[in-house]
Amino acid sequence: MHPTIVSSPEKKIIGKRMTMSLADNKMADLWKSFGVRRKEISNAVSNDLISLVVYSGGYFEKFKPTNSFERWAAAEVSDLGTIPLDMDSYIVPGGLYAVFNYTGLNTDSSIFQYIFGTWLPASEYELDDRAHFEVLGERYKNNDPTSEEEIWIPVRLKKA
Repeated sequence: MHPTIVSSPEKKIIGKRMTMSLADNKMADLWKSFGVRRKEISNAVSNDLISLVVYSGGYFEKFKPTNSFERWAAAEVSDLGTIPLDMDSYIVPGGLYAVFNYTGLNTDSSIFQYIFGTWLPASEYELDDRAHFEVLGERYKNNDPTSEEEIWIPVRLKKA
């Protein structure tokens, strides 16, 4: 599986966020709390949903399943002028991303093992310290092996 390398402008999102870890995964709770309120976002640019993760510096170098990160359930918006009560906004910095078109269960972590363990080390890129996200479009089906999504990994050219 080979990604498309995309230079993306910044993106604005509005949604709900929660701190969690792989060992204490609260993603289902986060999406449940967002799902019942997503229609309150009046300026979404599409019907796609964004599952975004903000990792702290050194997260991958000192990886443990108990390391915490911030997970977002959100929608991309045209502007941040109107933010529903109890929701937050985030600006996803622009830059290079490796975009993988993934088909399969959202609970199957083998795609990430491939990206970080095989593709990235063999590529001309290295991980950049920006948010990672998945775009959940019209072909996304939760817990379905035929589900499709885009996985966006922030990258930069390796230093010589």
